Amino acid sequence: MKTSAPASLMTEIFSAVMPTPFGGIGIRTQAGAILEMVYLPKHYADKDPADAVSANAVKQIARYLKDPGFRFKLPLAEAGSEFQQRVWRAISEIPSGQVLTYGDIARRIKSAPRAVGQACGANWHALVVPCHRVTAAGGLGGFSHHDDADGFYLDVKRWLLKHEGVKGY
Repeated sequence: MKTSAPASLMTEIFSAVMPTPFGGIGIRTQAGAILEMVYLPKHYADKDPADAVSANAVKQIARYLKDPGFRFKLPLAEAGSEFQQRVWRAISEIPSGQVLTYGDIARRIKSAPRAVGQACGANWHALVVPCHRVTAAGGLGGFSHHDDADGFYLDVKRWLLKHEGVKGY
């Protein structure tokens, strides 16, 4: 999410903002489902859950932060194209502590690595659909469709992989 609006104003769009060791997670809900989950830098203010769905998401994220093997069970709003949904389903099958490359996913769904990378970056449900478990063939790769001038998003990806016991990133 790129914006020039102040962080306090941006916090208003979220149903909850949960602090994490790497910054925060903004959770947007709508019609009883998670519309969007995004990684936020530390300057975003925490926000208590505004509804039962965001409260459940906060509880489950807290469980994941204690146990990287925790599997999320959250109602996710439908998002993305049919192709993106295929990529996200494939990514959701990657167990905690393991990584696949963009090429690995592309072979599984009979596509191209670049297209898989684009779908990863368009993921509406960060952490629940674990795009951090997809890396480039020669290293970490990108993350969350951000140019990442300050390294925040790549640091999030590194933190998540380390949390799950993945070495080398």
